[in-house]
Amino acid sequence: MDYFAPPVERLIEEFAKLPGIGQKTAQRLAFHVLTLPREEAERFADAIRDAKSKTFTCKRCQNLTDSEICPICANAAREQKTICVVADPRDVIAFERTKEYKGLYHVLHGTLSPMNHIGPDDIRIRELVQRVAEENTEEVILATNPDTEGEATAMYISRLLSPFEIRTTRLAYGIPVGGHLEFVDEVTLSRALEGRREL
Repeated sequence: MDYFAPPVERLIEEFAKLPGIGQKTAQRLAFHVLTLPREEAERFADAIRDAKSKTFTCKRCQNLTDSEICPICANAAREQKTICVVADPRDVIAFERTKEYKGLYHVLHGTLSPMNHIGPDDIRIRELVQRVAEENTEEVILATNPDTEGEATAMYISRLLSPFEIRTTRLAYGIPVGGHLEFVDEVTLSRALEGRREL
Protein backbone atom coordinates (compact mmCIF):
# COMPACT_ATOMS: atom_id res chain seq x y z
CA MET A 1 0.00 0.00 0.00
CA ASP A 2 1.31 3.44 -0.95
CA TYR A 3 1.40 5.88 1.94
CA PHE A 4 2.15 8.99 -0.13
CA ALA A 5 1.08 10.41 -3.46
CA PRO A 6 3.61 9.49 -6.20
CA PRO A 7 5.08 13.05 -6.47
CA VAL A 8 5.69 13.11 -2.71
CA GLU A 9 7.18 9.62 -2.80
CA ARG A 10 9.54 10.73 -5.57
CA LEU A 11 10.60 13.80 -3.58
CA ILE A 12 11.33 11.61 -0.53
CA GLU A 13 13.35 9.21 -2.70
CA GLU A 14 15.45 12.09 -4.10
CA PHE A 15 16.18 13.50 -0.63
CA ALA A 16 17.10 9.99 0.59
CA LYS A 17 19.83 9.82 -2.09
CA LEU A 18 21.70 12.69 -0.41
CA PRO A 19 24.69 11.65 1.76
CA GLY A 20 23.85 11.26 5.44
CA ILE A 21 20.10 11.46 4.85
CA GLY A 22 18.06 8.49 6.03
CA GLN A 23 14.45 7.68 5.18
CA LYS A 24 12.92 9.58 8.13
CA THR A 25 15.01 12.70 7.50
CA ALA A 26 14.12 12.50 3.80
CA GLN A 27 10.44 12.43 4.73
CA ARG A 28 10.88 15.43 7.07
CA LEU A 29 12.68 17.42 4.36
CA ALA A 30 10.08 16.52 1.74
CA PHE A 31 7.20 17.59 3.98
CA HIS A 32 9.06 20.79 4.88
CA VAL A 33 9.38 21.63 1.19
CA LEU A 34 5.67 20.93 0.72
CA THR A 35 4.78 23.38 3.51
CA LEU A 36 6.84 26.21 1.97
CA PRO A 37 5.00 28.96 0.15
CA ARG A 38 5.10 28.37 -3.61
CA GLU A 39 7.61 31.22 -4.22
CA GLU A 40 10.06 29.84 -1.62
CA ALA A 41 9.81 26.32 -3.03
CA GLU A 42 10.47 27.67 -6.53
CA ARG A 43 13.47 29.68 -5.24
CA PHE A 44 14.82 26.48 -3.68
CA ALA A 45 14.37 24.56 -6.96
CA ASP A 46 15.95 27.45 -8.92
CA ALA A 47 18.94 27.50 -6.56
CA ILE A 48 19.56 23.80 -7.25
CA ARG A 49 19.21 24.30 -11.01
CA ASP A 50 21.50 27.37 -10.99
CA ALA A 51 24.14 25.66 -8.87
CA LYS A 52 24.15 22.70 -11.26
CA SER A 53 24.16 24.70 -14.50
CA LYS A 54 26.38 27.65 -13.53
CA THR A 55 29.08 25.95 -11.46
CA PHE A 56 32.09 24.27 -13.05
CA THR A 57 35.76 23.73 -12.29
CA CYS A 58 38.49 26.35 -12.40
CA LYS A 59 40.78 25.77 -15.39
CA ARG A 60 43.82 26.14 -13.14
CA CYS A 61 43.10 24.51 -9.78
CA GLN A 62 39.94 22.45 -10.48
CA ASN A 63 38.06 24.07 -7.57
CA LEU A 64 34.37 24.82 -8.06
CA THR A 65 33.68 28.29 -9.48
CA ASP A 66 31.26 30.24 -11.64
CA SER A 67 34.02 31.78 -13.78
CA GLU A 68 36.88 30.43 -15.90
CA ILE A 69 39.43 31.10 -13.13
CA CYS A 70 38.39 30.98 -9.47
CA PRO A 71 38.90 34.00 -7.16
CA ILE A 72 41.80 32.30 -5.32
CA CYS A 73 43.77 31.63 -8.52
CA ALA A 74 42.94 35.12 -9.80
CA ASN A 75 44.31 36.75 -6.63
CA ALA A 76 47.84 37.95 -7.44
CA ALA A 77 48.53 38.47 -3.72
CA ARG A 78 48.44 34.70 -3.12
CA GLU A 79 51.74 32.80 -2.94
CA GLN A 80 51.94 31.52 -6.53
CA LYS A 81 54.76 28.99 -5.98
CA THR A 82 52.98 26.79 -3.42
CA ILE A 83 50.16 24.37 -4.24
CA CYS A 84 48.12 22.63 -1.54
CA VAL A 85 46.59 19.44 -2.96
CA VAL A 86 43.22 18.49 -1.46
CA ALA A 87 40.70 15.78 -2.28
CA ASP A 88 37.53 17.83 -2.18
CA PRO A 89 36.35 21.45 -2.66
CA ARG A 90 35.14 21.41 0.96
CA ASP A 91 38.77 20.98 2.04
CA VAL A 92 39.62 24.33 0.42
CA ILE A 93 36.98 25.97 2.62
CA ALA A 94 38.48 24.32 5.71
CA PHE A 95 41.95 25.72 4.91
CA GLU A 96 40.59 29.17 4.04
CA ARG A 97 38.79 29.34 7.39
CA THR A 98 42.16 29.11 9.18
CA LYS A 99 43.33 32.33 7.43
CA GLU A 100 46.86 30.89 7.66
CA TYR A 101 47.47 29.40 4.23
CA LYS A 102 48.27 31.99 1.54
CA GLY A 103 49.18 29.76 -1.42
CA LEU A 104 47.17 28.14 -4.21
CA TYR A 105 45.19 24.89 -4.26
CA HIS A 106 44.64 21.90 -6.49
CA VAL A 107 41.41 19.91 -6.01
CA LEU A 108 41.58 16.24 -7.00
CA HIS A 109 37.82 15.57 -6.73
CA GLY A 110 38.44 12.26 -5.01
CA THR A 111 41.20 9.90 -3.94
CA LEU A 112 42.58 6.67 -5.34
CA SER A 113 40.43 3.74 -4.29
CA PRO A 114 40.96 0.43 -6.11
CA MET A 115 38.09 -1.12 -4.11
CA ASN A 116 35.72 1.48 -5.61
CA HIS A 117 37.38 1.31 -9.05
CA ILE A 118 38.79 4.87 -8.78
CA GLY A 119 42.16 5.09 -10.47
CA PRO A 120 44.51 7.96 -11.42
CA ASP A 121 42.51 8.77 -14.56
CA ASP A 122 39.31 9.23 -12.54
CA ILE A 123 40.62 12.15 -10.47
CA ARG A 124 42.52 15.35 -11.39
CA ILE A 125 46.11 14.09 -10.97
CA ARG A 126 47.08 14.66 -14.62
CA GLU A 127 46.11 18.34 -14.33
CA LEU A 128 48.29 18.69 -11.21
CA VAL A 129 51.37 17.24 -12.92
CA GLN A 130 50.77 19.52 -15.89
CA ARG A 131 50.56 22.56 -13.57
CA VAL A 132 53.81 21.64 -11.84
CA ALA A 133 55.50 21.18 -15.23
CA GLU A 134 54.26 24.51 -16.61
CA GLU A 135 54.21 26.78 -13.57
CA ASN A 136 57.06 27.96 -11.37
CA THR A 137 56.04 25.70 -8.47
CA GLU A 138 58.45 25.34 -5.54
CA GLU A 139 56.36 23.30 -3.08
CA VAL A 140 53.42 20.91 -3.28
CA ILE A 141 51.69 20.22 0.03
CA LEU A 142 49.81 16.91 -0.02
CA ALA A 143 46.78 17.51 2.19
CA THR A 144 44.65 14.45 1.54
CA ASN A 145 42.96 12.75 4.50
CA PRO A 146 45.09 10.46 6.70
CA ASP A 147 43.07 7.37 5.74
CA THR A 148 44.06 4.50 3.45
CA GLU A 149 42.87 6.18 0.25
CA GLY A 150 44.34 9.57 1.19
CA GLU A 151 47.72 8.06 2.06
CA ALA A 152 47.81 6.00 -1.14
CA THR A 153 46.94 9.09 -3.19
CA ALA A 154 49.64 11.17 -1.48
CA MET A 155 52.28 8.47 -2.07
CA TYR A 156 51.27 8.09 -5.72
CA ILE A 157 51.43 11.84 -6.34
CA SER A 158 54.78 12.19 -4.55
CA ARG A 159 56.25 9.52 -6.85
CA LEU A 160 54.86 11.30 -9.92
CA LEU A 161 56.35 14.61 -8.79
CA SER A 162 59.77 13.21 -7.85
CA PRO A 163 61.36 14.04 -11.27
CA PHE A 164 60.58 17.74 -10.72
CA GLU A 165 62.96 19.70 -8.56
CA ILE A 166 60.34 20.81 -6.06
CA ARG A 167 59.67 20.30 -2.38
CA THR A 168 56.87 17.78 -1.77
CA THR A 169 55.48 17.81 1.79
CA ARG A 170 52.71 16.06 3.70
CA LEU A 171 50.55 17.64 6.38
CA ALA A 172 51.67 16.85 9.91
CA TYR A 173 49.18 14.75 11.84
CA GLY A 174 49.12 14.41 15.56
CA ILE A 175 47.35 14.97 18.80
CA PRO A 176 44.31 17.27 18.64
CA VAL A 177 44.36 20.43 20.73
CA GLY A 178 42.73 19.66 24.07
CA GLY A 179 43.30 15.91 23.63
CA HIS A 180 44.79 13.56 26.23
CA LEU A 181 47.68 11.23 25.39
CA GLU A 182 46.05 8.23 27.05
CA PHE A 183 43.20 8.34 24.50
CA VAL A 184 45.37 8.80 21.38
CA ASP A 185 45.87 5.76 19.14
CA GLU A 186 49.37 4.45 18.38
CA VAL A 187 49.45 5.61 14.73
CA THR A 188 48.47 9.18 15.62
CA LEU A 189 51.03 9.25 18.44
CA SER A 190 53.74 7.97 16.07
CA ARG A 191 52.85 10.67 13.56
CA ALA A 192 52.96 13.30 16.28
CA LEU A 193 56.48 12.16 17.20
CA GLU A 194 57.61 12.21 13.56
CA GLY A 195 56.16 15.67 13.00
CA ARG A 196 57.62 17.25 16.15
CA ARG A 197 59.31 20.64 15.83
CA GLU A 198 61.62 22.83 17.86
CA LEU A 199 60.20 25.46 20.22
